[in-house]
Amino acid sequence: MVAKRPIYLDHQATTPVAPEVIAAMLPYFAEHPGNPSSGHLYGWEAEAAVKQARICLAEAIHANPEEIIFTSGATEANNLAIKGIAEAYLQKGRHIVTVQTEHNAVLEPCRYLEKLGFEVTYLPVQAQGLIDLQQLDQTLRSDTVLVSVMAANNETGVLQPLAEIGALCQQHQALFHTDAAQAIGKIPLDVQTIQADLLSFTGHKLYGPKGVGALYLRRGTRIAPLLHGGGQEKGLRSGTVATPMIVGLSKAVELAMLHQATESQQLSQLREELWQQLQKIEGIYLNGHPTQRLPGCLNISVAGVDGNRLLRELQPNVAISSGSACASAKPAPSHVLTALGRDAALARASLRFGLGRTNTSDDIAQAAQHVIHAVTQLRSTQAATLNS
Repeated sequence: MVAKRPIYLDHQATTPVAPEVIAAMLPYFAEHPGNPSSGHLYGWEAEAAVKQARICLAEAIHANPEEIIFTSGATEANNLAIKGIAEAYLQKGRHIVTVQTEHNAVLEPCRYLEKLGFEVTYLPVQAQGLIDLQQLDQTLRSDTVLVSVMAANNETGVLQPLAEIGALCQQHQALFHTDAAQAIGKIPLDVQTIQADLLSFTGHKLYGPKGVGALYLRRGTRIAPLLHGGGQEKGLRSGTVATPMIVGLSKAVELAMLHQATESQQLSQLREELWQQLQKIEGIYLNGHPTQRLPGCLNISVAGVDGNRLLRELQPNVAISSGSACASAKPAPSHVLTALGRDAALARASLRFGLGRTNTSDDIAQAAQHVIHAVTQLRSTQAATLNS
């Protein structure tokens, strides 16, 4: 008998690769094995596939194909954007602006640059996770080289006002970068409308393969490469181009764009069903903006419950993540949730539900019941321990 697997509700962490994506990739592992840089038939086949993928990705964000740089994922793309701009625009200044709730793939490059003498302003967020645009306006200076604000938060799903941020950056002549790893394919993204100069994304958040992503770099924007070697990607990202992965990324984006409207509606409905059912729990809190968030993301905190124990109770039945990094037996509370004003106990007692395209109303109902049962059991056990 095959053991029953937990309901998968961790699509913010990663998604299963879509069958259509696997099918698109397979020929480029063996049947068409060429290196896109090779000057023969096999190389030309690979080069054509990469070129078509570049066109597809550019169309998805309203860019030009030559503005797409392939990387190993959003982490590399973020590092290339932040470190590359910092080095290329040293003569303009050494001031960078970002947000306290950014992914570590943005925060860590910024901290690295601080060690090199750069000044980084980490903007706070308001209680629902949005930045204060007036505060951003007041923070920008003549020596600000880059503003990096993520499109959609990886823990709460909160969507930042990208068009307004881009407009402010234009007014102050600062470059604007957004980490769109969680947003690509899920919400409309137009680099012209939001006036982004750089935009990062990855494959494995939208049913594509792990290990591939891209950086949009607006034409005319200077950037220093992180990797040096054979000069691939116009010398901005050396290394043999991963043709199968790039084809997979392109197919995943194509499918996401094709079904974006219907999938968004479906996931929003499931998210609201889940939230309605979870509100039966006393002492439950919604983290982040109630509506200005990704369709499939719900982040909650449960008062009076140990977050690690709650996750362990749920593991056999529901695969989800906590809002805090479980790097130790007593993890630090999530920097995202504490930035929203949650105290350490609530930040640790958080659950992030990442709904995906294969989830059903039955999945949601079962998951909610498992969470309600686990919270009830834990509270009862904790009460008995205190009274003993």
